[in-house]
Amino acid sequence: MRARTFLKPHHVARAVFHPAWIPQPLDPSIERLKRFRVIAGAVASIGVYTVLEGGFDVTELLENALTASAVLLLLTPLTVGVMLFVWRRTGTVRRLRAPLLDSLKLLLLFIGCVVALVLLVQTTSGSGSMLVTLGGGLTMMWMIVFVISGAVRVSGNFFGTAAVHRCLPALLATVTSWLMAIPDLVTGDLHGLGLTMGVVFVLGAPVTVTAIALAEAGRLKRRYGIRLGAHPAGPPPVPGPVPPVPPAGLPHVPPQGNPYAPHPRHPYVPGAGGNPYAPGTGGNPYAGSPQPPSHPQRPHGLHGG
Repeated sequence: MRARTFLKPHHVARAVFHPAWIPQPLDPSIERLKRFRVIAGAVASIGVYTVLEGGFDVTELLENALTASAVLLLLTPLTVGVMLFVWRRTGTVRRLRAPLLDSLKLLLLFIGCVVALVLLVQTTSGSGSMLVTLGGGLTMMWMIVFVISGAVRVSGNFFGTAAVHRCLPALLATVTSWLMAIPDLVTGDLHGLGLTMGVVFVLGAPVTVTAIALAEAGRLKRRYGIRLGAHPAGPPPVPGPVPPVPPAGLPHVPPQGNPYAPHPRHPYVPGAGGNPYAPGTGGNPYAGSPQPPSHPQRPHGLHGG
């Protein structure tokens, strides 16, 4: 990154929260499903009911962000631990240590940025100095764009857990969205929306995330043979279907020989059937025949005398 890159927080977020070690998607269709999953996850995190209650509340948004960060910090390692126990039945998990540590670092980095943003907002709001308010406000705006862009990135790759297993991001997104919605259903806290609207908006996001995650996992299984319960150290997935190799030669044309291939017997090789002008059998056809005189004699005189 250059110095000018830091003036664009979304570019910094892309470099920080989507590093090069995160594998690329296998095909564009799965990437589109991830984008839909990110949108549904954003709806679950921000909460449509917050807007419908009577305005967009920044304080409640920050509280939801802190709650989501705490849930991620506790739930992500627990879910990954359960899957490691499942994968141990078919292979060793020691080779997964490096991608797991990278994903954990990315998770801690994102949670640290969220906590730093919340502290910055509280400090700027409680300060009575104009200079602190101005500087903190500019920094806060930069941090808000940075954290939101980073949230979009980590929601798509889910902290790079695709480097551990291709199906792991879809699983983590499903578990997280349901865990964020279940407390509201259990406590009956529908945020003043009424029973019907509250259930729709509380369950809408996790149901949508689950449907998209199942479609993503099903496509990975059908096209590439990747299953969630299978050990990730199995055969590597192919990048895509290999097109069939066309048959040799032009279509509807019978196979033809090479017109420049050597003849099985050269017609001018000496011997039988060889050069017709070579001496011997099958040689010069004019050999042995009477030759005409080279200098015919002229008669002496007019009457041959």
